[in-house]
This record gives sequence, C-alpha cells and structure tokens, in this order.
Amino acid sequence: MATASGQPVRRRRTTARGAASAVSPVLTTLAVLAVLELLTRTDVLPRRYLPAPTTIVGELVRQLGDGDLWTALGQTLGGWLLGLAIAIAIGVPVGLALGGSDLLWSAFRPVVEFLRPIPSVALVPLAVLTLGTGLQSKLLLAVYAAVWPLLIQAVYGIRDVDPVARETARVYRVRGRDRFLRVTLPAVAPYLATGLRVSATTALILTVTAELIIGAPGLGQAVNVARQADNPPLVYALLVVVGLLGWGLNAVLARLERRLLRWHPGRREAAR
Repeated sequence: MATASGQPVRRRRTTARGAASAVSPVLTTLAVLAVLELLTRTDVLPRRYLPAPTTIVGELVRQLGDGDLWTALGQTLGGWLLGLAIAIAIGVPVGLALGGSDLLWSAFRPVVEFLRPIPSVALVPLAVLTLGTGLQSKLLLAVYAAVWPLLIQAVYGIRDVDPVARETARVYRVRGRDRFLRVTLPAVAPYLATGLRVSATTALILTVTAELIIGAPGLGQAVNVARQADNPPLVYALLVVVGLLGWGLNAVLARLERRLLRWHPGRREAAR
C-alpha cells in the first residue's frame, strides 16, 4: 500500500524537478538580459560598444530577412559538416587500429602525444601559404582540431572492451565481423559518442576561427565585415547566431546520443 501510494508522489516530484530545470535557465537568461538592457539604456555601460539587447535582437530580426546571413550560415555549416566528416573518417579507424594493438599504440603514442597539443590556430600561416584562404584552409584547421578527441576516445574505448567477453567470443568461434558488432562496438560506442560531441564543438569553433582570421567565407567573415563597417549591433547579432548554432548542434547531438545509447547501463543510470 505504501509503495503504491508513494509512486505517484515520486512521479509528481520528478515532474516538478524536470519543469523547474527547464524553466530556470530561461528565467536566468531573461534576468541577465533585463539587467544588461537597464545598464545600457542608463549609459552605465557604453552603448557605443555594447548595444542594448533589444537593439541586437532588432538587428538580428532584420538580418533574418537578408539572404546574405543565410548564405554565410550555409557556408559555415557546410565547412563544419565536411570537416567533422573527414575527422570521423580519419580519427575513428585510426584510433581503433592503434587501440587494438599494443605494439602499434606503443609505437605511435609519442607521435600522437606530440601532435595533439599543437593548437590548430598555429597552423594558420601554413594553411594560408599552402592552401590559400578558401574552404581548404578552413577544413585543414577544423579537421586537425576535431580528429584528436575521436582518435583518443576510440583508443580508450577499444582498450576498455571486456577481455572475458572478447575471449568468450573467440572460443565460440564467432566470426570477426559479428565479434566486432556484438562485442567491440557496444563497448566502444559510448566513448565514440563522447568524442563526437567534443569534436563537433571543436570543429565549429575552428571553422568560425578560420573565417575570422583567414577570411574564409562564412559567419566569421561576416563578423569581420560588420566590424570593419563599424556596425556593433550587426557584430553582436552575428555572434548571437554563432552561439545559437553551437548550442543547437550540441543539443541535437546530445539528444541523438541519449536515443541511440539508451540501452547502455550508464545512460540508464544517468536518466534515473
């Protein structure tokens, strides 16, 4: 009886906590915007360099009807998606190969540990000299930054496969393809999902950075043009677009990860 009556109470508490966690970020954001609006309208903050949030929103609404914004957004998204795809194609198989062999990992680990800390921005002069200021340079920076989280997570994931499960599959003479699909892939999948989210964010950051520094077409270049035209509201409006883009992509990947890995015990525990 106590258990039956307690379940609705726990369900209501869970629902209330979920509603509060969804509403509180919105209220906090609105409060911060209201404070900024007050400070800029009363000239506590210099309106010349920090326009009021309502001014930025108005500029953003105007830009939504301008085809140039959508063109720049498409160029940024296209560079990000292509760079991330190349990073996946390189990082995942190389990471699985290195992690699956103690000999290969011990041989190539010094190379990985040497190259991985090098900031992608340090490659800007090389990219400009060899590839110019177009899409290729943007891809070089994005791929170089995004490939390492995927590669390292693939290495750690395959090295974390349960040796008992691996040996059991080998003893029962499970074919190599089935052994990979039924034993290795389920163990590696959570690591790859984490690496994908980190790499996706990193690739977007470096894509916009390349557009800002190199001048490759995209949102970063549009920000530079607005800065040179001395148009702070447009600069901030474009930065809002970049921020919303990053937030949206991360939210989509997180939701996709929860759906695809809902079978994983760790994900079920986190959900509870």
